[in-house]
Amino acid sequence: MNYPRQYNAVTDFVDRHLKEGRSDKLAFIDPEASISYGELASNTHRVANLLKEHGIEAESRIALLAHDTVSWPVIFWGAIRAGVIPAAVNTLLSTEQYQYILQDTRPRALFISAALLPVVEPILGELSYLKKVFVISGEAGDHVDFSEALSKQSDQSDTADTCCDDVAFWLYSSGSTGMPKGVPHVHSSLMETARLFGQSILDISEDDVVFSAAKFFFAYGLGNAMSFPMSVGATTILWTARPTPEVIFDILKKHQPTIFFGVPTLYAAMLSFPECGPALSSDRLRLCVSAGEALPKDVGDRWKSVFSVDIIDGVGSTELLHIFLSNKPGDVVYGTSGKAVPGYELRLIDEHNKEVNDDEIGELLVKGDSSANGYWNQRQKSRVTFEGEWTRTGDKYTRDKDGYYHYCGRTDDMFKVSGIWVSPFEVESALISHASVLEAAVVGYEDEEGLTKPKAFVILIDDVNEDGLYEGLKELVKNKIGKWKYPRQIEFVKELPKTATGKIQRFKLKQ
Repeated sequence: MNYPRQYNAVTDFVDRHLKEGRSDKLAFIDPEASISYGELASNTHRVANLLKEHGIEAESRIALLAHDTVSWPVIFWGAIRAGVIPAAVNTLLSTEQYQYILQDTRPRALFISAALLPVVEPILGELSYLKKVFVISGEAGDHVDFSEALSKQSDQSDTADTCCDDVAFWLYSSGSTGMPKGVPHVHSSLMETARLFGQSILDISEDDVVFSAAKFFFAYGLGNAMSFPMSVGATTILWTARPTPEVIFDILKKHQPTIFFGVPTLYAAMLSFPECGPALSSDRLRLCVSAGEALPKDVGDRWKSVFSVDIIDGVGSTELLHIFLSNKPGDVVYGTSGKAVPGYELRLIDEHNKEVNDDEIGELLVKGDSSANGYWNQRQKSRVTFEGEWTRTGDKYTRDKDGYYHYCGRTDDMFKVSGIWVSPFEVESALISHASVLEAAVVGYEDEEGLTKPKAFVILIDDVNEDGLYEGLKELVKNKIGKWKYPRQIEFVKELPKTATGKIQRFKLKQ
């Protein structure tokens, strides 16, 4: 894809819809309000003027720590229109984590939902770069009321004359192996992913209504709920609450979306929900998408049998902005991550950087134009991850003779038993196939002889008694995937440590 040298993403995602007659088309609907493409455009001009009024100049940064309401895209695109860089921040972190991220970002302004203000209030005085705090949807106190301040601004402004390779926005990695890392992305990357995956794989169109359980601050959610639908003029349903099965089914029934984006643990929980069935879902649902972690084959098969709609399972990352390896409509092979999304190239390499053969385990590398240039202020980690045109994913895969990729686990999570690689995901998938198991996580541990063996942490479906399951689950794994792969220890737990985006933090289980 070619972009003009002088390019601001707001012209493609916002302004174009006015020229093409979509001013009155609904862009976003949240529980309290809705906004059309025309209203969105006007408000982005107001945000640009608001930033200018408070001395926040082009190329400086703002932090966007807000729930998914119609204000979120207004602020995001208003900043980009002004050439200011919005950094999307996870809404589910602790004060300590916010202190780290906000000191790392060095924002000139913070846009924050009122409900989140108490969590960051104790550290605001320590942020030397911060000039203003704008409070969304609630009492502002000593800070600036965003809605009131926005209403006083003109709906006309100049769009910053940015370059297609200018940094447009930041995301932060999920923190599955430690503190999150800042990932800057350029103006062209949003449309790149929208065309390559949203339009080419999902065939998203102006007539679609989408709903994503993943939030805006997550790279997966940003594409699902904003760049994909906005690239074609579709409508997005937003929700601020935690995505429980009950909440999700209510939204599907009420708003009748055509595309639903979830994560594997949510699909599994929805299948375990009482009275789960088509009557609880959208009659217009044509496609479901999964990412964040690999989708177990059993979950995909059961979903298709219950709802008669496929889940398109794919693999993406914050570093690549969205999905680059995926199943696709008409070519879904559950238990695999599919094939490369056209526009991306993939390689599997061993520990000596040599490409592996079919059915051999290797680390996945990806090449594509949506890749970030590096991590913010993380030089050593950037050098390890970003190798010229290629980006290391940190995921281990095999590729079968038909070209489908099979997920094995994170590079740091893989381990050998009796000299043979064991895939935690393969063991977890076998465990999840048991009717009483809701979730499972597998790590390696050293036994009394110093040998590495698999250990499983298992969450059972509500009201299921663990009696008799300890040995039964071991036998299940032996019979399904191999006798040496079965977990020597099984611990039944009520929850698993996860990032705010739903990824299991296996390093905590190892500890």
